[in-house]
Amino acid sequence: MGATRRIGILTSGGDCAGLNAVIRAVVHSASDRHGWEVLGIRQATQGLMARPPEAILLTSEKVNPYLMAGGTMLGTTNKGNPFAFPMPDGSLRDRAQDIIDGYHLLGLDALIGIGGDGSLAILQRIAQQGNLNLVGIPKTIDNDVGVTEVSVGFDTAVQVATEALDRLHFTAASHSRVMILEVMGRDAGHIAMSAGIAGGADIILIPEISYTVDGICQAIKKRQEQGKNYCLMIVAEAVRTEDGSPVTLPNTGAEECRLGGIGQYLSERICNQMDAETRVTVLGHTQRGATPSHLDRLMGAVFGVAAVELIAKGQYDHVVTWQKRRVVSVPISEAIARYAAVNPTGTLVNTARGLGIYLGD
Repeated sequence: MGATRRIGILTSGGDCAGLNAVIRAVVHSASDRHGWEVLGIRQATQGLMARPPEAILLTSEKVNPYLMAGGTMLGTTNKGNPFAFPMPDGSLRDRAQDIIDGYHLLGLDALIGIGGDGSLAILQRIAQQGNLNLVGIPKTIDNDVGVTEVSVGFDTAVQVATEALDRLHFTAASHSRVMILEVMGRDAGHIAMSAGIAGGADIILIPEISYTVDGICQAIKKRQEQGKNYCLMIVAEAVRTEDGSPVTLPNTGAEECRLGGIGQYLSERICNQMDAETRVTVLGHTQRGATPSHLDRLMGAVFGVAAVELIAKGQYDHVVTWQKRRVVSVPISEAIARYAAVNPTGTLVNTARGLGIYLGD
């Protein structure tokens, strides 16, 4: 390949705050510093499947107003594996080559993919099959990509959950209730743990640490004996029942169920076991669509500029990460191989226990 002239950028998987900050940084760095064209791909890889491919020319004037906006100005999708893509007749088709052809139809010299471990794994497989020049940027509210200390979207999700706990304190105390806040966390409990500590929760439940309803009730009773008439609990949606069963809700319009309902499950069992009035609040997608925090905007800018510099150096098949207060690029294979759950003996868990927070048994 000769000198870079045109690059593409897409967001893949679930949306989160800070994505537009990444897009803006890529456009400013690529256009203003290097003189390249930047095409924004609509709806992730589906935009490359379309004919003609669905893409827009991105300029500083177009992207600047989105800096403080949640979501992604390009759209995204977390449905439809390109290697087994659902077709209108119900069949599954491998559409990886369609994506590869779309890349070439747009005349791209490189592609920046913003996604979590699942999205990056799919994009890497497509890039390797088609010999495409790919650079990755980590984003996930779960913050479970193991090679980076920070992923775009996590800080805002924690901020939203913390603010919810702040508000629940007052109504919990006013009515002497057990308030249960259910937050996102597909596999890991990072949001619940961080927000629970920051928001003053009395009980934090995460999938990495087992619990019992008896233990929860004992923690509530202990507070009552100390003259504290209310209790605040935060629970990650991936927490399972005592017997290890996942709690799910039907996903309208899709074949699979989705995580959700653990808060209500716990509410019912607490009420059955002790004299306590409970209420459940489920934050759901408010954690994704919020105005991005200063940290998500900052990291979005850092990652966007760093990704452009990787392209300028011809360093493909890498993802930019944040390690020890600096940007470090690592191979995508390494990034998606290292999953970061909450460490049950780590600093945050020890901090929570030191604060007297019930985490489990």
